[in-house]
Amino acid sequence: MSKLRVGVTGQQGFIGRALFNSLGLFPNEFERVRFERVIFEDQANLEKFVSHCDVIIHLAAMNRHHDPEVIYETNILLVQKLINALVKSKSKAHVLFSSSSQEERDNLYGRSKKEGRELLSNWATKSEALFTGMIIPNVFGPFGNPHYNSFIATFSHQFTHGEQPEIEVDGQVKLIYVYELIDVILQEIRSKKGKTLLNIPHTSEYKVSEILKILEGYKIQYFENGIIPELNSAFELNLFNTFRSYINHKNYFPVKYVKNTDPRGSFVEIIRLNVGGQVSFSTTVPGITRGNHYHTRKIERFSVIKGKALIQLRKIDTSEVLEFYLDGDQPAYVDMPIWYTHNIKNIGKEELYTNFWINEFYDSNDPDTFFENV
Repeated sequence: MSKLRVGVTGQQGFIGRALFNSLGLFPNEFERVRFERVIFEDQANLEKFVSHCDVIIHLAAMNRHHDPEVIYETNILLVQKLINALVKSKSKAHVLFSSSSQEERDNLYGRSKKEGRELLSNWATKSEALFTGMIIPNVFGPFGNPHYNSFIATFSHQFTHGEQPEIEVDGQVKLIYVYELIDVILQEIRSKKGKTLLNIPHTSEYKVSEILKILEGYKIQYFENGIIPELNSAFELNLFNTFRSYINHKNYFPVKYVKNTDPRGSFVEIIRLNVGGQVSFSTTVPGITRGNHYHTRKIERFSVIKGKALIQLRKIDTSEVLEFYLDGDQPAYVDMPIWYTHNIKNIGKEELYTNFWINEFYDSNDPDTFFENV
């Protein structure tokens, strides 16, 4: 079975990065065709990109600008350029277009998405190609841009950077987690059928003030006191992982434990939990490295109890490596963010003792563990 060649316009954006990285989890099924913003500036390069794709997810768009006319004109122009490239290259790629629930509103952004969807649908009909027009609710998730992608991104960034969020409009918001959205997109790609109009349902609905209260709890419990909060639903786990992604890891970790010592020895409290999970213990001989993998949903804590360790983190699709030196003489921990490949190395001359906590039991059928060197 040949791989599907998939390209994502807007690959560097919030949803685009998440989708591109998720496609990489299925190397035997998909071949990723890389896209850069400058490709839209050169029609020949755009035609080359299109000709290499069996599937194109068109996410590239402008969401915010002080002049709504600029938003409208930019988004329509991007669609027209894509259609010209599809026609010139005689492509029959399955095109998926990201539209918005704002289609129903009387604003230029909503108009640009609705008209763009209709233009691509007309191209598909004339070209006998597959097309899926997706109506997407409000999307949240890790690594979104504050003050741009989502109020959740804004609130999370503010809470982790010494600012106090303010509510402008306390309305009900229909939400979908970015990786829940990607699951739907992958399902559509695999179906090879196409749908002129696909209304993607939201997976949760909250008032803005309710979200603010939950995030404030994460700030107090986790960010200020290191406590893993109670997570009663998939939404709360997704919201907590989103919140964690806005912490400046270089300044926050490693977090030192309080070491209590008396004539008997010492006592260190490792973790306070309002959620379950699994605790493990390991010894590592000098010079050995463990890990070099990442998780897409799990919360994990590495606690160094004895010996000297180097913990390294690198966010997938970036090159910067964060390094944290821990010493059992002053026990400390580092929590692993999702989508960061990580490892731990014994850099001392004695055995390294490490406690590992993770928020869910290990399941060999769904390990959520993907190997990649830091």
